[in-house]
Amino acid sequence: MRPRAVAAGIAALAALACGIILTGRTGATVTATGPADWVAVVLLPVPLIWRRPAPVLVFALVTGAYWATQAAGLQNPGALLVPLLALHSLARHRPARYVWVAAALTVLPGLGAREDWVAVAAVAALIVAVALVGISQRTRAAYLVELEDRARRLEIERDQRARLAVAEERARIAREMHDVVAHHIAVMIALSDGAAATAPGDPARAAGVMGQASAVGREAMGEMRKLVGLLNDFSGTPVAHAPQPGLDDLDALIDRVRAAGLEVTLIREGTPSGGSPGAALAVYRVVQEALTNALKHAGPNATVEVTVRHQPPYTEISVTDNGTGRDAAPDGHGLAGMRERVAPYDGHVEAGPRSGNGWRVHATLRLR
Repeated sequence: MRPRAVAAGIAALAALACGIILTGRTGATVTATGPADWVAVVLLPVPLIWRRPAPVLVFALVTGAYWATQAAGLQNPGALLVPLLALHSLARHRPARYVWVAAALTVLPGLGAREDWVAVAAVAALIVAVALVGISQRTRAAYLVELEDRARRLEIERDQRARLAVAEERARIAREMHDVVAHHIAVMIALSDGAAATAPGDPARAAGVMGQASAVGREAMGEMRKLVGLLNDFSGTPVAHAPQPGLDDLDALIDRVRAAGLEVTLIREGTPSGGSPGAALAVYRVVQEALTNALKHAGPNATVEVTVRHQPPYTEISVTDNGTGRDAAPDGHGLAGMRERVAPYDGHVEAGPRSGNGWRVHATLRLR
C-alpha cells in the first residue's frame, strides 16, 4: 500500500475519532455544536496526509490550526489527537532537535489557558511520551538501515576477498608453472647442447645425453599437465597448505584402521625408486579409500590384506578382503576418486568382487 494512501486513512480515522468525541458519546463535555465545529473537525486532520514528506510544515499547520480553534472557542474536545499525530510523525522522521521544540510549542500555549494543572501535567506527559515513541522508532529504523547496509558491504567484501583469493591462487600456480617449466627447459637446452657437441666424437654418449633430455621433457610435461589441471578445475576456495601423506605414512594409516576393529595386514614388496610426492599421495589415497570401503561394507570378522609392490617404473596396489557384508557394489564415488588420483601417473584402477567372498581393489601407476 502506498504511504500517501496510508496517511490519508490515518487522517480520516483522526477526523472520525474527533467527530465521535464531538457528539458527546464518549462522555466528553460538549455544549451545543455548530457548523464551524464540524468544519474544524473535518479540516484539521487534512494536513496529516502530507505528514511523512513534510513533517515540520504539517506540524506547524496542524498545531497553529488547533490553537486557533481553541482561541475561537470552537467545540472539539478530541482535537489534541491531531497535533499528537503530527508530533509523532515529526519525531519519527526528523532529528530530536526539532522534536522537543515542537513538543514545547504544543504544551506552552495551553499553560495560561488552563487552571487544572493536573490536566496540564497529564497532557504534557502524553506529549513527551508520543515524542519518545517517535524518536525510538526513528532510531530503530536507522539501526535496521545500518544493519542492511552493513550486510551489503560484508557481502561485497566477501566477494572481493573471494576474487582476490582466486587471483592470488592463479598467480601462485603461474609462478609454479614458470619455475617448473623454465627449470626443465633450461636443463633440456643444456643437455641438447652437450649432446650436439659430443655427437661427432662420441655418438653413444650423445645418445645417452639425449635420453636424459627426453626424460626431463616428459617430467616437465607431466608437471605442466597437473598445473593446467589445477587452473581448469579451480573452485576459488582457499586451501590450507600442509604436508601431504605419502608412502611412509601407510603404517600409521593401517594402525588407525586396526584400531577401528578391522584386521589388516600390510605387505611391501620391492623398493620405490624415487618418485614424486604427488604419486606417493595417490598411492596413500587409494589404500585409504579401499580400507574405508572395507570398514563400511566388509562386515564383521573380516580381514584385509594390503599389498604395495614396487616394480619400477610402476607401483602396484592391491587391497583384498574376505568380508561377507557386501550385498551390492559401492556407489562409485570412491572408485571415481581413486581413478582421478592415479590418472595423472598413467595409472588405472579396477574394483570388484572376488571369487567366493570378499572384494578386491587393484591399482597401478607410475611412481616416478
